[in-house]
Amino acid sequence: MASPATLPISNPQSESQPPIATPAFRAFISRLNATVRNGLSQRRPWLELIDRSSFSRPDTLSEAASRIRKNFSYFRVNYVSLLALSLALSLLTHPFSLLVLLSLLAAWLFLYLFRPSDQPLVIGGRTFSDREMLGILVLSTIVVVFLTSVGSLLISALLVGLAVVCAHGSFRMPEDLFLDDQEPANSGFLSFLGGAASSSAAAAAPGVATRV
Repeated sequence: MASPATLPISNPQSESQPPIATPAFRAFISRLNATVRNGLSQRRPWLELIDRSSFSRPDTLSEAASRIRKNFSYFRVNYVSLLALSLALSLLTHPFSLLVLLSLLAAWLFLYLFRPSDQPLVIGGRTFSDREMLGILVLSTIVVVFLTSVGSLLISALLVGLAVVCAHGSFRMPEDLFLDDQEPANSGFLSFLGGAASSSAAAAAPGVATRV
């Protein structure tokens, strides 16, 4: 008597998930969203930033440097937001550079950092190892940043943002900023940047560790 035919049953756990659905990527997005919200919640009122009655020309360079230091300690979140706005406007006015940067970022996230370690990368019928993929991504980053107009665009946008921040910090009198609100220098948006970086590293660490 012939034995009944065995139907193939697929194991859902053996099917690899797309990189965007990995727990590490979801944890990365969740931590990044939380740290961004926490950092932006500490920004100063924009009307206080542009209060015309608080502007005066500094008498010396040392006074201007002291004002910049004090104003940055107080308006750090607003200043970093202005730098981000300068970068965003520059990229939006150059859509090709924006597309290149987004493609490079997506390649790092989905082809290396958050790609499941048990899922081989096959392109054009060829399987790429993790070291080969890392070398390709590093080389691509160097080419994009240093050998194309993208790098000069980012640098020029940062310089414009820094010029605006330094001009505001040197002309804005800080005498009225620390009467009721004393904060340590490492708090606020700088701690947010450190928290975002550590969160990103923690989220990506398991995937990277398995490739080393």
